[in-house]
Amino acid sequence: MAFHEIRFPANLSFGSAGGPERRTEIVTLANGFEERNTPWAHSRRRYDAGVGLGSLNDVETLIAFFEARAGQLHGFRWKDWSDYKSCPPLTTPTHEDQLVGIGDGETTVFQLQKTYVSGLQSYTRPIRKPVLGSVVVAIAADVKIEGLEFTVNPETGEVSFALPPDLGTRITAGFEFDVPVRFDTDSIQTSVASFQAGDVPAVPVVEIRL
Repeated sequence: MAFHEIRFPANLSFGSAGGPERRTEIVTLANGFEERNTPWAHSRRRYDAGVGLGSLNDVETLIAFFEARAGQLHGFRWKDWSDYKSCPPLTTPTHEDQLVGIGDGETTVFQLQKTYVSGLQSYTRPIRKPVLGSVVVAIAADVKIEGLEFTVNPETGEVSFALPPDLGTRITAGFEFDVPVRFDTDSIQTSVASFQAGDVPAVPVVEIRL
């Protein structure tokens, strides 16, 4: 099993259906109250790649991509058009978008992350597959120069600084990112006749843990 650092064709993922899922275990007690728990610290996303197919040429592209990944065997990048930036989808990422760490005077490596806030609650999602060239980073609002003052590993989402940020300083970042996924099927069934009639194949895709 390997991860291929290649993105599923973005024109085919555009219009696809999908999003995050959670796993919640619910036990109903004798008195009618519930106990709820989850074994998952992070959500997992699922998509249907077939929804974005618009022509038979798209089907050929899909099959070639599927065969090159050996079905479910190898992972790949997926652009979730509804959630692929450190900021809202219709705005441009800036260095102030996300807090990724607080300096301690020693640590030089920080994981990119995105925090989702609703009311008083929040969830922080590790970002493992940033888009190369999209990451902007600042320490205490001072924008740093990539390649000179910091580097980004696009395969892990780790930001490495040449010098450790000072104690108590805020490390912030803005970026675009992909979701690490694999096909959730080992077969794709297509029909020229049904496709021309508007029926597209179901091609399930699921996020993988890295």
